[in-house]
Amino acid sequence: MTLGTVIRSFAAPLTNVRGLAWDGRALWIAQLAANLIAQLNPITGTVIRDFASPGNVGQGLAWDGRALWTTDTAVGVLYQVDLVTGTVISAFATPTDDPRGVTWDGRNLWISDATTNLFYQINPSNGLVITAIASPANAPTDLAWDGSTLWSCDSQLAMFYQSSPITGAVIQSAATPAAGPYSIAWDGRTLWLNDLGTNLIYQIAVN
Repeated sequence: MTLGTVIRSFAAPLTNVRGLAWDGRALWIAQLAANLIAQLNPITGTVIRDFASPGNVGQGLAWDGRALWTTDTAVGVLYQVDLVTGTVISAFATPTDDPRGVTWDGRNLWISDATTNLFYQINPSNGLVITAIASPANAPTDLAWDGSTLWSCDSQLAMFYQSSPITGAVIQSAATPAAGPYSIAWDGRTLWLNDLGTNLIYQIAVN
């Protein structure tokens, strides 16, 4: 299948999804209006469990192998939370006032800033910036890591991009299946993307 081909889609169980993550077996979503974090069955989209997000405006979601990370755009804070109880493990200020997406590269975190259009790689123990690169998107709302490169979605142009974590150069890109993409996640083989307009979550082929 070619880049961007839809493998499957299902309705998100909650509206206004602003973050996606994959934990090795299931999807997680961050939902803005009710301020919830929920684990989903990736086949049916049904909720397995949920808990309150620690932030006031929760956006972005990442799994680091044992815990979840989520951003609060209202106060510029990044939280690490227990994926069973939702208890906050650690928290620190982000280097930006408009953090949206977050992903884990195996050692460090990346967050996207929708105002400066930058991707920041940050130390997960203290939040200090390691490097920053330009985003290929006009309004990067989320990030995903595939083991060697970054994926991001552009909510203004309805595109998603694979880019170098070193230079930010675009490796490949494609149109999203709908006009309101917001969050993106990598499951080891394919991408997952949610669309705010259709309230659908799509599984997308990358090659």
